Amino acid sequence: MGPWPAGAQQKALPVIGYLSTNSANIPAREVEVFRDGLKSAGFAEGRNVTIDYRFAEGNYDRLPAFAAEFVARPVDVIAASGLPAALAAKAKTSTIPIVFTIGVDPMVNGLVAGLRQPGGNLTGVTQVVTAFEEKQLELLHELTPSAVLVGFLVNSKNPNYAAISERIEAVAKSLGLRLFQLPAVSKDEIEPAFAMGREKAIGALLIHNDTFLREQTQHLVQMTFQYRIPTMFYEREQAIAGGLISYSSRREEMRRQAGVYVGRVLQGTKPADLPVMQPTRFELVVNLKTAKVLGLTVPPSLLARADEVIE
Repeated sequence: MGPWPAGAQQKALPVIGYLSTNSANIPAREVEVFRDGLKSAGFAEGRNVTIDYRFAEGNYDRLPAFAAEFVARPVDVIAASGLPAALAAKAKTSTIPIVFTIGVDPMVNGLVAGLRQPGGNLTGVTQVVTAFEEKQLELLHELTPSAVLVGFLVNSKNPNYAAISERIEAVAKSLGLRLFQLPAVSKDEIEPAFAMGREKAIGALLIHNDTFLREQTQHLVQMTFQYRIPTMFYEREQAIAGGLISYSSRREEMRRQAGVYVGRVLQGTKPADLPVMQPTRFELVVNLKTAKVLGLTVPPSLLARADEVIE
């Protein structure tokens, strides 16, 4: 093949702006699974698409500037991982397609007009549309039936904090429980929150599904042992790391689907024509090693429903 004619240029590869509230390696395999989905849609990084990454590492204040960089470039599509990332991207552009992966109802947060017909320039995958926290609290109550006062460790800087707190309060009331909120917006505030929970004699603890708190998994597990508080975590990886119990959608499937959707957008499909995907499978993980350390007996009915039991 001869040389390129004078002045001719190769067509630039399409660019994906990957905007994540997380760190590059937490949660595990987030980016790898996204790329798997993208590849199944016909796009391989470095071959026929470029991916520009920005990771906020749980610091939501960094997201608007990252989103502005993508809009200024401009990228062909933004893949937004986490509600704060999706909101930051939406605030910066109404024209560049945005495919989100979030853990809350996108309609409540104004990302889309409807699940089947999103409208606008956003679509994606939501891991939670149903009363997800209700199920977590029910399972925690089944595991610790004598706990009447339950702590709720929250990051009040998270955009979904108010809506989730209101829902959790209502669920707790319906179960005959009282909820005590324990805010922690920095690592230094986590241990004082646990100490306050112990002082108030909480019998169990639910952790807010939040990127910053997920980044602190090892520290949180350490605190649950130190203060001997039975705690419900969000992700399977957290139970494997020593958390007592976790209940969540199968997040890898959802991240893979987000990659597929980004590929479809690059092929020309408009976000408005791609219905928001919802989870179809959930997983319950119980760590019996941790239960033993905490002096808990896990009900056989709970073990029978667990997808994974760590012994």
